[in-house]
Amino acid sequence: MARSGNQLLAGRVVVITGASAGVGRATAREFAKAGARLGLIARDERALEEVRGEIRSIGGEAVVAAADVADATAVFEAADKIATALGPLDIWVNNAMLTVFSPLAEMTHQEFARVTQVTYLGYVHGTMAALRHMRPRNSGTIIQVGSALAYRGIPLQAAYCGAKHAIRGFTDSLRSELIYEKSDIALTMVQLPAINTPQFDWARSRLAGTPSPVPPVIRPEVAARAIITAAQGRDREYWLGRSTVATILAQMTVPGFLDRFLARHAYDAQERGREIAGNRPDNLKHPIHALHRSRGSFGEEAGNAAALWSDKQVRIGAGVALAGLGLAIGAFAGHLIGRKSGRGPRQIPSYRHESGEAS
Repeated sequence: MARSGNQLLAGRVVVITGASAGVGRATAREFAKAGARLGLIARDERALEEVRGEIRSIGGEAVVAAADVADATAVFEAADKIATALGPLDIWVNNAMLTVFSPLAEMTHQEFARVTQVTYLGYVHGTMAALRHMRPRNSGTIIQVGSALAYRGIPLQAAYCGAKHAIRGFTDSLRSELIYEKSDIALTMVQLPAINTPQFDWARSRLAGTPSPVPPVIRPEVAARAIITAAQGRDREYWLGRSTVATILAQMTVPGFLDRFLARHAYDAQERGREIAGNRPDNLKHPIHALHRSRGSFGEEAGNAAALWSDKQVRIGAGVALAGLGLAIGAFAGHLIGRKSGRGPRQIPSYRHESGEAS
């Protein structure tokens, strides 16, 4: 995976939503290390100022624009503010998200709507804001931070999984429109595995225990480096981690098996301990300032590396593997049929000369 710190990103103006914590905060630092200038968007202005302080400490430049991404007008105004201060927008990273850990039967429609407004419509609003600034120059890159859950929904997070699926459908539609327009604006989605971020500490939950990521878990800095790589390429999607690749391919090939497997295992995998009640403070409606940081509470099990593939690489590899498997099955079947009929492989007769002797 390409690391930050090259001339492709130096001086570029990069906007990140959800920049106050988790993957967004880690990504802001990685872009700053690469010499980019940052526009930071999130609800908590004080937390954004802390991130700006971190960026300044490593010699970077950042502009803060507090906004709730569920509010389209606020997002458009934030984009204008950043462009006025830093110049034309080169890269836009949609990352802001909310989730609720709960069976659908126990959720309210207001909770479901709120997750959808932030996690899905927030990406729509961010993309619209980015295009307003990029279309006049016919230049720029939009990155949608996604998840393996954009392909495979899991129990207890129906609203979040639905939003991630919607982002992928929205992005595919827009990509075709940009191709039709012969646009040079790049559009990509980065599908992530479980990340150790504060979302498990502050998401609304009706679980009896502590919400937890489904292993394997990686650090947010690994996701940030993947986003940096995506910002420098033009592939339609990037898949981070073997668990992401395995989940997506399994959903494509054996979705019914996954339905039953997740029904048996995904409940316990997303819950640990029994020490909390269902009324813990959460960030669904208002930010929780004290928990704004990059990493969550599962650092001991979080890995510091993961392989990154473009979806093209995975599909080609899977196609080659399937073709090889098909050839092997065909050869084996032919061998069995030959044995069953009592015949071996067909022998091609050798060429005979006019003398009648075999050549």
